[in-house]
Amino acid sequence: MKKSLLFLAIILCALQYTGHTQQKLDSLLPVRGFCIGAPKPGDVDKFVKFINEELAPRKVNTLILRVDYGYQYKSHPELVDTIALSKEDVKKMVDACKKNGIRIIPQVNLLGHQSWANKTNKLLSVYPQFDETPKVIMPAKYVWPNSDKLYCKSYCPLHPGVHKVVFDIIDEICDAFETDAFHAGMDEIFYLGEDQCPRCSGKDKAELFAGEVRLLRDHLAQKNRQLWIWGDRLIDGKTTGLGEWEASYNNTYRAIDMVPKDIMVCDWHYERADKTPVYFAMKGLNVITCPWRVPALALEQTDDMINFKKQSSEEMQPHFQGMMQTVWSDASSFLKGFYANTKDKDGSDNTPWGCFKAMYAKIDAL
Repeated sequence: MKKSLLFLAIILCALQYTGHTQQKLDSLLPVRGFCIGAPKPGDVDKFVKFINEELAPRKVNTLILRVDYGYQYKSHPELVDTIALSKEDVKKMVDACKKNGIRIIPQVNLLGHQSWANKTNKLLSVYPQFDETPKVIMPAKYVWPNSDKLYCKSYCPLHPGVHKVVFDIIDEICDAFETDAFHAGMDEIFYLGEDQCPRCSGKDKAELFAGEVRLLRDHLAQKNRQLWIWGDRLIDGKTTGLGEWEASYNNTYRAIDMVPKDIMVCDWHYERADKTPVYFAMKGLNVITCPWRVPALALEQTDDMINFKKQSSEEMQPHFQGMMQTVWSDASSFLKGFYANTKDKDGSDNTPWGCFKAMYAKIDAL
């Protein structure tokens, strides 16, 4: 009897400790995220195993999957890529996330990233009338820099037909993922308010960007869904010295004072632990920091995020929302590197999986 009571007491203490630890972690880093390209249909089961055995034990609570047009859309079958997830494939991942208390969020790149290298992506391939720069012809061989200043194409945010299509896609993918949030991308937008566009020419680029954010946010809000975006277009690249990739050279940065305050900003920096989360928080925006492939940098950024929260006023503290590992490859490539613990070409652990393991080891130690 005494042994049974002692055993019960130990269990109760362990549960109490676990609950206290979880509360502390949720307080320090409310968002503990992982962002990756959605798996191909043949890799879904492997990815579900990764969710159960690797993400959940590390206390990851947010998973962003970059889906784009790799889903079998019923509303717009003309936009479906050759290899695309079925509703059943998505359901497997949704169920795994539900079981493990992970918020799953799909991403479809909107506004920018409508092409890559010398390939036009689905939206502008099928609806070329939405193109912000129709006179810019996709090259046979892509190089940067180029005379057209082409990085990725954008759709025209003022085209009268574009949002009917975009909203259909958003609604369908959010329903399929049974989610309360949607990631619209909106990073690295170089084409916006171009002179050759009959609708956007002469318009304020910051107002165009902010207008698109508001439109997407308001549409999502109708079903109580939150908008997530990357943060680079809201930073002044010249004043900060962050450049035209991690920040804006085309004046969209002024949109930071025009966008709704209830969006989530994903702030990415891959070479230095730039302190821009403080800037977003001071503007009243929720922000998470997003490392990629340098473990030492991710550890510094994690320390920064915790310290920002601890050393800020009560008004500022809630805006520092946490950390999210980003992976800029397909799921299959990442899983191969992760399980083989493949080194970088210089023999270091400067890889997305090395960064992920290091950052979450630190988070676990909290």
